[in-house]
Amino acid sequence: MFTSKISGLGHYVPENVVTNEDLSKLMDTNDAWIQERTGIKERRHIKKGDGNSTSIMGVKAATIALERASLSPKDINMIVFATLSPDMYFPGGGVQVQELMGMRTIPALDVRNQCSGFVYAISVADQFIKTGMYKNVLVIGSENHSGGLDFTTRGRGVSVIFGDGAGAAVVSRNEGEGGILSTHLHSQGKHKDELALQGPSTNHWVPEIIAENPQEDIPYYPYMNGQFVFKHAVVRFAEVINEGLEANKLQASDIDMLIPHQANLRISQFIQKKMRLSDDQVFNNIQKYGNTTAASIPIALSEAWEQGKIKKGDLVVLAAFGSGFTWGSAIIRW
Repeated sequence: MFTSKISGLGHYVPENVVTNEDLSKLMDTNDAWIQERTGIKERRHIKKGDGNSTSIMGVKAATIALERASLSPKDINMIVFATLSPDMYFPGGGVQVQELMGMRTIPALDVRNQCSGFVYAISVADQFIKTGMYKNVLVIGSENHSGGLDFTTRGRGVSVIFGDGAGAAVVSRNEGEGGILSTHLHSQGKHKDELALQGPSTNHWVPEIIAENPQEDIPYYPYMNGQFVFKHAVVRFAEVINEGLEANKLQASDIDMLIPHQANLRISQFIQKKMRLSDDQVFNNIQKYGNTTAASIPIALSEAWEQGKIKKGDLVVLAAFGSGFTWGSAIIRW
């Protein structure tokens, strides 16, 4: 059986910076309120006419990742595209990447695991490479949240958190030591309604929404029970990180870099304290990008690598928790 490694990383965020002050002009909020609850100072939003979409941002991030892996689009054997905000209800973003990048007629798989999407996608890529079926798999996490948020006081609990962007990783057959040591995935559908977007869906199509409650029914905006999600997140983050460490006979002190899903800076700080990790062992960038869901881990991973905070031989841990509920971790020897 083969092993896999991450051979290239890249990320892209729109140029349009939206500060907390900008949001305070649209809703009853302020910089102090947002920073205290989330740690976020600003985020990036697609601007109408800037040429970006979920798939196009994914292509931009993937192009950088391929260059860093010294590969061309024709070297890729499979695409795994993670998002909750595809350009279209169907088809998914994977086939759009295949077309836009001029790839061969390779398989394109779309992953809908929201905040855990990138970890799930990495796990899928790892399995295909382990079996020897493929040699290079392109994994993308990309999100366009800003087009579907409620920028009024009613929606501020959710809308101040999310940003747009994309990250990509090339997962390749490993010819040496290390690489992706293990991945660990979980779900608990019991809490599916605590962080969800109820419609449009096959249970609640747009005409039905409009006909029933043309002004007040808002299931087409995301709903989040923030305190409930926070309480579960801090438990599941720690559990799934420790599960991965134990599977590889490692301890928290062995971690060189933890890249948590950028859901809320307070969650990351709680986990850091609970696992007794130093500031140098945890990477956060939610302060400037907000929560980019499936894109958050690859963006953070790419930035940490660019800044020299991840080096060969380092133990890198990826961990995520989100809607579903779903959660997961990946243990990587760089």
